Amino acid sequence: MTMSAHLRIARPTDSIQSLLPFYVNGLGFEVKLSFSGHEGFDGVILASSASGYHLEFTQHASHPAGRAPTPDNLLVFYMPDETLHQRAVARMKRAGFEPVESFNPYWDRCGATFEDPDGYRVVLANMKSPV
Repeated sequence: MTMSAHLRIARPTDSIQSLLPFYVNGLGFEVKLSFSGHEGFDGVILASSASGYHLEFTQHASHPAGRAPTPDNLLVFYMPDETLHQRAVARMKRAGFEPVESFNPYWDRCGATFEDPDGYRVVLANMKSPV
């Protein structure tokens, strides 16, 4: 089943608009689809042309999403090519996002961690995926 599946990571937010600069300008995702008023939900689906997955953010006016429950809620992007990793970190900084200290110091040794406006963190790891 997983061989033919497409991965979409979906989570709620209180403000899609506040997330777009982080994920689009900083991480380089593209808005592939947006919707509003779909059974009470507004949303956006983001993708990278080089990836086989999507990120989806939804919001519902009567259901507050709140912030990340811990500073260890992570999306990790493995980037083994050092030049590409440096470019990705530089892009985040140009977009106005500075690295934060990781909750787990392992990630500080392996790359750079950034926190989105909802408190969820993204690690740009300068290493191969361990699996």
